Amino acid sequence: MGRYAPWEEGFDFTPPPVAPGEKTGPPDFVGIGVQKAGTTWWFELVLTHPEVSSRRGMHKERHFFDRFGARPMQPPDVAQYHGWFPRRTGTITGEWTPDYMAYPWVPPLLKRAAPEARLLVLLRDPVERFRSGLAHEERAGMARDARVIADAVQRGFYHRALDEWLVHFDAEQLLVLQFERCVADPSTQLDRTLHHLGLDRPPNMAAEVGRPPTVDTRPPLEEDVRNQLVELYAPDVAALAARVPDLDLTRWPNFAYLATGNDPPAVESPSGSNSPTRRR
Repeated sequence: MGRYAPWEEGFDFTPPPVAPGEKTGPPDFVGIGVQKAGTTWWFELVLTHPEVSSRRGMHKERHFFDRFGARPMQPPDVAQYHGWFPRRTGTITGEWTPDYMAYPWVPPLLKRAAPEARLLVLLRDPVERFRSGLAHEERAGMARDARVIADAVQRGFYHRALDEWLVHFDAEQLLVLQFERCVADPSTQLDRTLHHLGLDRPPNMAAEVGRPPTVDTRPPLEEDVRNQLVELYAPDVAALAARVPDLDLTRWPNFAYLATGNDPPAVESPSGSNSPTRRR
């Protein structure tokens, strides 16, 4: 069957051989999140830039730091990580592992391994991310038990997670992108991304490569579940909007009311109660 995927137990983290004309070293950029927010699409778009190196067959998600939540990372491990980033002279390279955002032990380890890396995070309405993430786990054969649900919920507290990253990295190293804005205006958001990476966009570089599907086949959330998630996430989303001034909450219908300072609209629950914290 060949090598395991990087996120699977038993994966061999021995770096691939360096080809003639290549060098290795810490990644120039690392995407840290989030799961089910179009990161594969956006990463592949960045890779179409002629000054970005990518080795064929090397997955965008390196998952290198996953195992170091339970054991120490030593200097040889750092050197091994660097070996996973071969690049041609005059180019940059990186990875995008969405789970890094959800693993609180990764920021200090990545700071040790790649202190100058530019960070990218692609965010999505946390309620919709939850719905997509839960469906993803079910397709992978995971039972919808409390452990899986808790993981899916925790991944939506973006501001809380970014707090830890910004303890270890300067704010200037981090670019926060919004999935919904990337879908609506990929050209402008691609320019922002490339600028953050220190690249100019060539005139012939398109922004339409591999756009995500627009047909949503995931089952809808029950209204009470959606209301509960909105209530859980609202303080974190409000703090995130204060930290990221260009976050467009109107593109997150579940939280658009926060942009105006209004209370969420009340909706009647199936039991007949009417709670002011419930909304459509």
